[in-house]
Amino acid sequence: MEIAEQHINWFRHTGPYIKGHRGRTVVVMLGSGALDGDNFTNLVHDLALLDTLGIRLILVHGTRHAIEAELAARGIEGRLHKGIRVTDAEVLNVVRDVTAAQRVALECKLSMGLPNSPMQGARLRVISGNFVTARPIGVVDGVDFQFTGAVRRVDAVGIISALDSQSIVLLSPLGYSPTGEAFNISSDELAMAVALSTGAEKLVFMHEYEGLLDENGELVAQATVEEARQIDPQDSNQATLLDTACRACEQGIRRVHLVSHQRDGALIEELFTHDGIGTLISREDYERARKATHDDIGGVLELVGPLEDAGILVRRSRDLFEQEIDRFRVLERDGRVIACAALYPFPESSTAEIACIATHPDYRGEDRGERLLSMIEREAKQTGLKSVFVLTTQTAHWFREMGFVEVDRSELPPAKQKLYNLQRNSKVLRKTLA
Repeated sequence: MEIAEQHINWFRHTGPYIKGHRGRTVVVMLGSGALDGDNFTNLVHDLALLDTLGIRLILVHGTRHAIEAELAARGIEGRLHKGIRVTDAEVLNVVRDVTAAQRVALECKLSMGLPNSPMQGARLRVISGNFVTARPIGVVDGVDFQFTGAVRRVDAVGIISALDSQSIVLLSPLGYSPTGEAFNISSDELAMAVALSTGAEKLVFMHEYEGLLDENGELVAQATVEEARQIDPQDSNQATLLDTACRACEQGIRRVHLVSHQRDGALIEELFTHDGIGTLISREDYERARKATHDDIGGVLELVGPLEDAGILVRRSRDLFEQEIDRFRVLERDGRVIACAALYPFPESSTAEIACIATHPDYRGEDRGERLLSMIEREAKQTGLKSVFVLTTQTAHWFREMGFVEVDRSELPPAKQKLYNLQRNSKVLRKTLA
């Protein structure tokens, strides 16, 4: 029963994401090894679920590992230059065979519909085609890449038309030239180009990595492009992937996700939970502090309600929140209010009260309260105030750590002294703004 309740609670919280993603275009790049891994069938089930939820899917599949394996099996020596494959006529034949085999494998899996399976009644329509025009890379550093190409143009109109017909678009890392030649192109670069040309909401790279790992091997949960550019990945493959993700954001994709195709359910968890499971790179801050609006009242009440019930905060009516919402500052994470604080100036005394500091239980312990407190202190200082103070019954220790010192209540502004609740016997702590 407890497990069932957890599933129900999780499903309820996916509502905002289901609504937010419905009708949006998402490009999913299935990195090398995804089609050969043990998780391939589960991954297809997840893609089918995204389609069922109204997400317009464009799939791009990577072939590098399979090409390398096939070259070895045929006794053909492959060659890379700066991580890019040199594709001669012999290698191109292997590329074609591998690409065709993978596309057939994907179409087979996406056609499943057995009873008592996640695909029952799915009837997914998959459309592939010559949507990508390519050009040869040419000669670089004296190396002739021959049939290795780069994306020249994407038939966005054709792809969008296919999506409008409620089809999944499947693209292989091959491009075609006006002269009738085929070129081997980077699947990562293809995914980025398609996402940009179709105005996709999201670009998801699914590789063998859990996400982006920093120089210490730690997972980076989220980062702006500026922050991501400062990270030194552990290997060259991750460095290339990181560069592609950052360039995609810089050129117009709002959010790029890096997740593992080896982890069961990673795609669902990344798109339908607050914290995801991999790495999110965005053009703007995933979390941002800002002034509250009336649309935030519900989120603020959700934060302060349990603290009021516990007697930590003074109880306020909803009407009072609506009247004073302009006093509040909130920390927003992906559209959800996860922390709040309020500032009540007493300009006649050159001071201000900081009140209602609250952080959602899921996000405590990561300096979010400190972040909001710093924001409010800066705001108070900019308005010419000399100090700030708090009244607290149970969190005096935390405020001392933030540089506050306990003072007598007689040092409160006169207007605040008249409102002081003797029954609560709150401690008064003050901080001088340097």
